Amino acid sequence: MRLTTYSDYALRVLMHVALQGDELVRVADIANAFDISHNHLSKVVHNLGSQGFLSTVQGRNGGVRLARPAEDITVGQVVREFEPDFRLVECFDPDTSACRIQSACVLKATFGDALSLFLGHLDQVTVAELVQPQKKLQSLLRIPNIQVISGA
Repeated sequence: MRLTTYSDYALRVLMHVALQGDELVRVADIANAFDISHNHLSKVVHNLGSQGFLSTVQGRNGGVRLARPAEDITVGQVVREFEPDFRLVECFDPDTSACRIQSACVLKATFGDALSLFLGHLDQVTVAELVQPQKKLQSLLRIPNIQVISGA
């Protein structure tokens, strides 16, 4: 299984913003830090805002910040919102499945169980935990050392 680049970028944005504490962060700064297209990242940031993960401030001195504490945002929540589907095998979609052994196969249940365990684990990991090596991440992303309150 491989997550989309979109989900990856969403998690990176949340981590970058979490490392800035309550400071407003410009999309351009995040794009530069990760060497990602500003236009592509703008779409990710817009969707993070629409889903309630980020709050945005428009204008010349605007930017984004977390809409809720990093401890309240799990990786599982983000992945569920940003992944287009979790059909690991053909039979996960009964409308399009043409699998001949579907009625006797246990593969669907096996992958379904694995997916549940995968997402369950991601539900236990918060954005605050992702940024625990705070000083190291801030250094790598060229973020000034800001003491992030709320658990990071």
